[in-house]
Amino acid sequence: MRIGVVTFPGSLDDRDAARAVRAAGAEPVALWHGDRDLRGVDAVILPGGFSYGDYLRCGAIARFAPVMGELVPAARAGLPVLGICNGFQILCEAHLLPGALTRNAGLTFITRDLRLRVENARTAWTRRYSDGQQIVVPLKSGEGAYAADPGTLADLEASGRIVIRYADNPNGSAVAIAGVCNAEGNVVGLMPHPEHAVDPLTGPSSDGLGFFTSVVAAVAA
Repeated sequence: MRIGVVTFPGSLDDRDAARAVRAAGAEPVALWHGDRDLRGVDAVILPGGFSYGDYLRCGAIARFAPVMGELVPAARAGLPVLGICNGFQILCEAHLLPGALTRNAGLTFITRDLRLRVENARTAWTRRYSDGQQIVVPLKSGEGAYAADPGTLADLEASGRIVIRYADNPNGSAVAIAGVCNAEGNVVGLMPHPEHAVDPLTGPSSDGLGFFTSVVAAVAA
């Protein structure tokens, strides 16, 4: 099992994502933002950070990176893709996921461990969890408040595309959304950082590991 981890200029959590992939029993494959080849990987992770310095809008420039020219059609064809924090912003900018990530309520950068609730355990990245399960995963972002128009929010709710919610909604996200997926469930975006919660020795828990073992199981199936 080979899972690509994309590095953009300004990525911070690519090595942490690769470590999480190894902890899940898969092989991480380094992908560069300038690559035009996904190297035959079975899934892709867009990690957190500040791609291209977050100029214009978070993820707005990364959306046009050469690697995204390969990733977008592959994702639409069914390749599992996980966007974490800045990766979530990139997926929204690339129109692989609906909505946008805006400045946190109070205009403050939030960095703390949070309790989350799994709302959809049927995606490629959540099948190792159960619906309603609570997990503890770190959040660290300044522009992590999820926003969408009322029609989109209603559709996400009705179609089960809200993947995880905040238990206490620290950043003012619409209906406490912390992560969403596409209609097929192969593309997931999360604002919290599961790659920082794969080992209690280095994180608040190992609760985040399930996102990575889930995709291993999904691809194997």
